[in-house]
Amino acid sequence: MAVFEDRYLVWRLKRGNAHALCRIYNQYESDLLTLAGGLLGRTGDAPDVLQDVFVKFLESLDTFELTGSLKGYLATCVANRARDYLRKDRGRKTEDRGRCLENFHPAYGLAPSPVEAAIVAEQRQQLRAALAELPYEQREVVLLHLQGGLKFREIANAQGIAAKTVESRYRYGIEKLRSMLNDQVES
Repeated sequence: MAVFEDRYLVWRLKRGNAHALCRIYNQYESDLLTLAGGLLGRTGDAPDVLQDVFVKFLESLDTFELTGSLKGYLATCVANRARDYLRKDRGRKTEDRGRCLENFHPAYGLAPSPVEAAIVAEQRQQLRAALAELPYEQREVVLLHLQGGLKFREIANAQGIAAKTVESRYRYGIEKLRSMLNDQVES
C-alpha cells in the first residue's frame, strides 16, 4: 500500500470510517501476524499481539500522526508488544521454537508442482528452525527488515539504538542464517 493511500485511510479512520480500519487491517494482517509469530518464537500469541496493537492504535488515533509508512509503524508496534509478551512470559513454557514462522515463506509464482511444493515446504521448515535459533535481537532486526519492510534507520529509531548496531545485528543474523542453511541465504 502506498504511503499516500495509508495517509488517506488514516485520515478517513480519524473521521470515523470503519471501512478504512478494515482496509488497513486486511492489508497488513498476514505480514504482521507472521512478524509477531517470528518474534515470539511461537504462533499462538501472535493474534493477541496483533489485536493489542490495533486496539492501542485506535486508542491513540486522536493524536496519531503518520510520518512514514503505516506498515512500518505497525511493524514497530508489533515488535514492541512482542517484546512485552516475552518479558511477561519468561518463566512459562513456550511452543516449539521451530514452529515460530509458520506463515513465513518466500513469494513464489504460479502453483508449484508436488515436487516443488515438497522442496519449498522443506526449505520453509529449515528457515523457521534457523530463525528460531538466532538470538532475539538479531531475529527481531532480520524480521523487521525483511518481513516488516523497515529500514535500518527506522528500526534504530524505534528501538532507541544506533543504526550501526541495527546493521551489525542484521549482518550477524544473516551470517548465522547462511551458516546454518549452508550459504543458501542472500542478504
